[in-house]
Amino acid sequence: PESLLQLSWVNLSRNLILAYQSLGVVYGDLSTSPLYVYSSTFIGNLQDHQNEDAIFGAFSLIFWTLTLIPLLKYVFIMLGADDSGEGGTFALYSLLCRHAKFSLLPNQQAADEELSAYKYGPSMQVATGSPLKRFLEKHKTLRTALLVVVLFGASMVIGDGVLTPAISVLSSVSGLQVTEKKLASGEIVVLACVILVGLFALQHFGTRRVAFMFAPIVIIWLVSIFSIGLYNIIFWNPKIVRAISPYYIIKFFRETGKDGWFSLGGILLSVTGTEAMFADLGHFTALSIRLAFAFVVYPCLVVQYMGQAAFLSRNPQKVLNSFYDSIPGPVFWPIFVIATLATIVGSQAIITATFSLIKQCHALGCFPRVKVVHTSKHIRGQIYIPEINWILMILTLAITIGFRSTTLIGNAYGLACITVMFITTFLMALVVTFVWQKSVLLAAMFLVFFWFSEGVYLSSALMKVPQGGWVPLVLSVIFMLVMYIWHYGTRKKYNFDLHNKVSLKWLLGLGPSLGIVRVPGIGLIYSELATGVPAIFSHFVTNLPAFHKVLVFVCVKSVPVPYVSPEERFLIGRVCPRPYRMYRCIVRYGYKDIQRDDGDFEDQLIQSIAEFIQMEAGDAQFCSSESSSYDGRLAVISSRTIQSSSSLIVTEREDCDGIESIQSSKSLMLQSLRSAYPDDENPGVRRRHVRFEVAASPGMDTGVREELMDLIEAKEAGVAYIMGHSYVKARRSSSYLKKLVIDMGYSFLRKNCRGPSVALNIPHINLIEVGMIYYV
Repeated sequence: PESLLQLSWVNLSRNLILAYQSLGVVYGDLSTSPLYVYSSTFIGNLQDHQNEDAIFGAFSLIFWTLTLIPLLKYVFIMLGADDSGEGGTFALYSLLCRHAKFSLLPNQQAADEELSAYKYGPSMQVATGSPLKRFLEKHKTLRTALLVVVLFGASMVIGDGVLTPAISVLSSVSGLQVTEKKLASGEIVVLACVILVGLFALQHFGTRRVAFMFAPIVIIWLVSIFSIGLYNIIFWNPKIVRAISPYYIIKFFRETGKDGWFSLGGILLSVTGTEAMFADLGHFTALSIRLAFAFVVYPCLVVQYMGQAAFLSRNPQKVLNSFYDSIPGPVFWPIFVIATLATIVGSQAIITATFSLIKQCHALGCFPRVKVVHTSKHIRGQIYIPEINWILMILTLAITIGFRSTTLIGNAYGLACITVMFITTFLMALVVTFVWQKSVLLAAMFLVFFWFSEGVYLSSALMKVPQGGWVPLVLSVIFMLVMYIWHYGTRKKYNFDLHNKVSLKWLLGLGPSLGIVRVPGIGLIYSELATGVPAIFSHFVTNLPAFHKVLVFVCVKSVPVPYVSPEERFLIGRVCPRPYRMYRCIVRYGYKDIQRDDGDFEDQLIQSIAEFIQMEAGDAQFCSSESSSYDGRLAVISSRTIQSSSSLIVTEREDCDGIESIQSSKSLMLQSLRSAYPDDENPGVRRRHVRFEVAASPGMDTGVREELMDLIEAKEAGVAYIMGHSYVKARRSSSYLKKLVIDMGYSFLRKNCRGPSVALNIPHINLIEVGMIYYV
């Protein structure tokens, strides 16, 4: 019992530390809403209704909105729907793709379903009978529609990443208009822009450092707004406590009618930033986020809104800057400084969420290749994407300078947030049915209840499209087009590869020498195909007079799970009969994995193939299947089995200058090249050199020994990386729209994103590329 107590105490203390950190990353945005909620609500249609009843009604609406959406929907329900600890729209989509065949990515294999992270919730077999699931799986248009909905939600989150910093920073700086020296709005916009540039410039330091620095700011901010709220309730109007009753909402609508419905867009701003609780789940734990919200954030916000309403019920004319006006004079400046810092933190949260979302989109084949920088050695979810950071900065500055008013930005911001919530509710209802395997009725009740409450806000926000609400729509349409064009082009290119595979009959007809000279060395042929030999290979065989003795077809692919453990990363198989020395290696990554260059990929590959050769010799199934199919059976080779096997003796040594002691003409050539072109990144780096030898075990089959010797000799002669340099074009017979999408859109994106060899960390000195045109 003592050890159990200790364990639970360790667990709790860890969650408390994470809850403390989460205040800095997750809640900055949600907790700075009091700066602009009341002014956005009462400016415009409610100008004639600035009386006590309307103010009490507005507070009641805010209270119930905060209780229903962040507390009930997100904290109690949504946080339970994580994908191995990951949250956000794409995590829900990836869960759905694993439990029903919704995915449009064609390179999924049965072997992926054996990954340990793949299993989730109840066993998979129960739900196969669901007629709804069969109906959705059968219709490709419905699956495409689901992907479009998910992409639209993702684009809206990116829109949030543009609007949050603009509205938060502008609203905090506008506090300077309340002071004696009233600043003009132009000066305030300039100040806001300076702060925003600083904020985006800080991003490359990463979340963790920022979180530890920011958490105290948010805590001081929450304590401050709680104290001010409490002071205002007691000092101005203690009767405000009654407004918690929903009766005041009915009274509010009875009095204000259509104008009250229009003003809901302002009330909606009280829950902006809620989505970050779910999207940033990967950086924390569900328990830590629940603790932080239920015990700290929620009570502080309720008291603050109540206090502001109490102040306004006695001073309705001060609604324009209600937050700053309600601050008692002596503490104005400290609160102003903390408010400005807190808004910077709030903006930080959504920028972080945008980075991780774009990384997920890319892994699921929906976003062009971008540079992903890992900012924390300890926490694997924390990343920074330079290109996206600067695009967000330019868009945010454009919106701040273009609108100059928190009300207009608020209209845009409210629409973006409620759309994301609306889409999340829909996906969650599907998760309840297909993943949790609860009844369709329960999912329908969840959907109807939350769609009704969010639909009221959505309808109000849509009325504001002419007054600024068009911004998130335009932004999300642009981002969605980029995502969909990339996904469509990638899918078409894969299908072309699939239909133009080299026939094994042709390969076997060439004989073990492939009809050309086989020279020492290993050729790693990269392709997106998970099965079969890519068309580019026949291109090589017909154009090059010689080929490497050992050929490995390498496919690097993403699997719909957050992380793949290193033990399950490699799948190894054989392509042709043994004398051909042709293998296949599939390297699998999850959608949150970072493809790091550890420098020992080649060594791991050789060890995995050696292990496979041995395993195949000892496994009767492999031998019997060899005659029927040379390309199909793959084995997961984990690093654990490699360590236990004894076919290869591995010796390591470190070199300072990276000059190898292998005497072959090729390696001498490489040495002279390497000394001529030193590694710019890290000169004088210590390189690990691994030497392989075959263990002298008497029981080893001669064929196996011979194959292992060939593998080691090939490795010592050098490794070449072979890739296709592909140009994708639409067929002549294609429709005008398809030509536009492929020839203009997709090829523009391909030219302007990172090249595959850079994304796969392939050393340029060993790279061979062959051009090939894909007519899709």
